[in-house]
Amino acid sequence: MESLDKYISINPDIRFGKPCIVNTRIAVIDILEWLASGMTYEEILEDFPSLTREHILAALNFAAKREGITKISIQ
Repeated sequence: MESLDKYISINPDIRFGKPCIVNTRIAVIDILEWLASGMTYEEILEDFPSLTREHILAALNFAAKREGITKISIQ
């Protein structure tokens, strides 16, 4: 996949700084929640025509990379 910067932006003035699809107010978490609720790629793309399959894949890739750097400290 190309650089995530092409698809994901973080701007403190948009959705309180949540990672969003570039040029939209659709947050990565929105896409993840839609997929977790059982929506298919096709349903998401139909409901949100400004999105592409690449946007959905970028959101998944972004979440996977962020999860990969998350560490839990057990005290």
